[in-house]
This record gives sequence, structure tokens and C-alpha cells, in this order.
Amino acid sequence: MNSVTFQGIVAARRVVYRFLKPTPLIHYPELSEILGFEAYIKHENHQPTGSFKVRGGLNFMSQLPADQKARGVITATRGNHGQSIAYAAKQFGTHATIVVPHGNNPEKNSAMRAFGAELIEHGVDFDEARELCEKLQVERGLRYVHPANEPALVHGVGTYSLELFEELPDVDAIIAPIGGGSGSCGAITVAKAINPNVKVIGVQAENAPAVYLSWKAGRQVETDSCNTVADGLATRVPFDLPFSILKKGISQIVLVNEEEIREGMRMALRYTHNLAEGAAAAPIVAALKLKAMLADQKVVMVMSGANLDAETLKWVLSGV
Repeated sequence: MNSVTFQGIVAARRVVYRFLKPTPLIHYPELSEILGFEAYIKHENHQPTGSFKVRGGLNFMSQLPADQKARGVITATRGNHGQSIAYAAKQFGTHATIVVPHGNNPEKNSAMRAFGAELIEHGVDFDEARELCEKLQVERGLRYVHPANEPALVHGVGTYSLELFEELPDVDAIIAPIGGGSGSCGAITVAKAINPNVKVIGVQAENAPAVYLSWKAGRQVETDSCNTVADGLATRVPFDLPFSILKKGISQIVLVNEEEIREGMRMALRYTHNLAEGAAAAPIVAALKLKAMLADQKVVMVMSGANLDAETLKWVLSGV
């Protein structure tokens, strides 16, 4: 498996910026008062697919050989990674097949189809969908795009951290959600190269703590379920490449429960006027738990995506 490098992230920016503009980094005074530090949001929810993942998909697809572009690609997803691959495949003239679990976010499914992907529903969760994906890869001769064990994906998503450091060079901490781990791994790689004193803090759901448990144990630990409203955090299995980076470079991982995730989505609406899906709102409530440690510092919370379906939004607002 190839490694993730700072140079790879810098090179990826040339590809990403052919299609995307840098996303906003915004300071929120009212949120800062509540959290007790200078609170900034990196708005990856403003991407054309509603998620930071699109950066990785574009960089990956730019490196795909012509013969494989002709055959097509396949991946498994809960939605944001799949939208990234579908969007990038369309830009590069490649066919994408996407496997999702039954009961997946219907609006994410619709978006992937709109980008031209073939959608297959299989299994009860992401990991069962991934198992079918790996089987179809062989049967159909497709290039399997693993959701995280691809350096090109991490290099692509790492470009948001380059933007972050350029705009706020004296940042003290970055709080990012961890599902597969590509975003936090990009942040770790950039921070290590620019300022190793910057803390990169991860957030996982209590109901999907595979990476947290693995980090604590120092080895990869699988869980039996990942039943969380934050589908961007819903993985049962830590992945080799990101875990190799996280176990050495993450400063801390915070667990948040379902009601806290719900509160984070409400806080995102109230204080930033942005629609944040569960994973994207998790850094805000993680920051609440770390108020004392982060007091008076400059902290960036990554709002990773906006792909919240209408039914979940009703549930979020019903608690107001």
C-alpha cells in the first residue's frame, strides 16, 4: 500500500482546483462565546456534492489509467464517498457502480443516480455493502475504489487542510469527524509538515466506535454494529491505511452519543445557519466536551457535509 505524503496533498490541489473552489473558513463570534475559544468552521458542506469527499474522488479519478476508465469503477458507501466517486466519474467520462446498504439515505441515493451512477442496494450496513462490492469487482472487471485505503483519496481531501493552514496559520487545533478517516488523516499529514504543535482531534459516534476502540487498544478492533444517525461515522471496521496514520498522529478521539449529535445539528443551524449532517455536526459537540482544554485557543471544526435527509431533519427539529 502506497503512503500518504504532504507532497501528494500539494500535488492534488492542482487537480482539485480544476473543478472546485476553496471552501470558506468562517469565524463565528456567538459560537466562540459558547465554546470559550475562537471558533472557526471549515465549510466543506458547501461542496457541489455537499461533502469534502469530492476532493478525493477527483484526485483519484485523475490518476486512473485509460483502460480502467473504459471498464469503470465500483465502490461501497453510505453516500458521501459514493457521491464523490459518481461526480468524479462523470467528469472523467467513467462509469461508476455504487453499492449501498438497504435503508440508505434516499436523498443521497438520488444524488448518486443523478450524477450517472448505477446504484445497487445490498446488506444491512456499510460493511455488508462493501463485501458485495469486493465480489462484483472481480466478476465485472471493475476498479474497486476502497473508501479509505487509497492514498489518492487522502491526498485529495487533504487539500482542505492546506486551505485551512493558509488562511489561519496560527490555528491551535482541528476537530474532524472520523468515519473511514481520510479527512482527519489529511489534516494530520498537513499539520505534521507545517506545524506539528497543532492538535488534530477526531470525533466518533458512541454507537460506531471502531476507530476509537482501535486507537485505545493500539490494534484494529471491529464492532458488531454501527447504528448511528450520523451515517458518515457509521463503520464497524477500521481501515488499514487511515488507521496506520491515526494511531500515530491523532491527538485525541472524542465519542459523542446520538442526542449530542442531534444537539450539534441544532447548534449548526442556530449559530452558523448551515445544514450539517450528523458527522458534520459532531465536531461542535465534541468541542463542548473539550471546552476547558481548548480555552482561548483558535480551533477549526470541520463541517464535513450537508447531506441530511428530510426525515432526519424532522427528528432533529422535533427536539427544539
